[in-house]
Amino acid sequence: MLFRIQNGGFGTSERPMFQISNGGLMTSHMLKTGAKRATSGPFHCSGYNWDLQVSLMHKEAGSVTPYVALRLASSTLSLVPAHTVHAVFELSICNHSKGMYYGCKASYNFDFKNFYSKEHCLIPLKKLLKSSAFLVDDGCVFAVEILKIDVCSPEKKAVVVQKKATTVQNLFVQEKGFVKGTYTWNMNNFLELDLDHCVRSPTFEVGGHKWCISMYPRGDLYSTDCLSLYLSLDASNELHLESKKVAVMTLSILNQKNGKHLTKTSGLFICDGGWGWPNFLALKKLKKGYVVGSSCIVKADLTIVGLSNDG
Repeated sequence: MLFRIQNGGFGTSERPMFQISNGGLMTSHMLKTGAKRATSGPFHCSGYNWDLQVSLMHKEAGSVTPYVALRLASSTLSLVPAHTVHAVFELSICNHSKGMYYGCKASYNFDFKNFYSKEHCLIPLKKLLKSSAFLVDDGCVFAVEILKIDVCSPEKKAVVVQKKATTVQNLFVQEKGFVKGTYTWNMNNFLELDLDHCVRSPTFEVGGHKWCISMYPRGDLYSTDCLSLYLSLDASNELHLESKKVAVMTLSILNQKNGKHLTKTSGLFICDGGWGWPNFLALKKLKKGYVVGSSCIVKADLTIVGLSNDG
């Protein structure tokens, strides 16, 4: 499966355009990875970093029909406390037979606690897979065009949507031969940790690279009364190479009273730093079996399913 991501002008537009094109076998390949969502690599626009997310199995409330849906996400690292970024954008899918994009115009207020827009349905999954207009040579193209950005802040910052040079990023997802790894972090000193700062597990290796689990016991800046949990590339082993890994991962915390895990699973993502959840587990639930005495058990399951590189 090939994703081609283009950030820059498209057609006659001079506004930033972001495209994803992927192989027609995307559904079977992605389902084999256990993922129903794919996230692009970050692209930069007007001082902020953004991601385009594609969901293959989105269902509206009260509906049983799976749709292909898109949403825009802002990078938490580029947001500033007390700032609200109001973005107006278009999400679309390309009709190759007509050479046109079809979709919808949307807007969203991004801030420290809200960094995902609403998901917008574009086309039923079954219709997409049977279409010769949207699927051509096993390729499908999705796009987001950011039209306007306004920032509400104490400084009343003015933002101009800037033109960007074109770059291309390719994601290849294998059909088989995934590289898998599991690591369990047994903490016997949870109550002795620096609860207000990030703590990291010992490093472990998967796919020739070193990884670690990062935890904020009382939550990071983006959480609301929750423990935050992430999987990260070890700082000494970050991928500044031409190729980066594409992966899907699961993080879980064991409830030591009932033997069950609280588990969260990502969609496909590019391994260029870290990935996880700021609101992984409510702090008030820690004493209900997830921390017993000073013991806490966290597990990471990582599956490397492909590569990403700049085309």
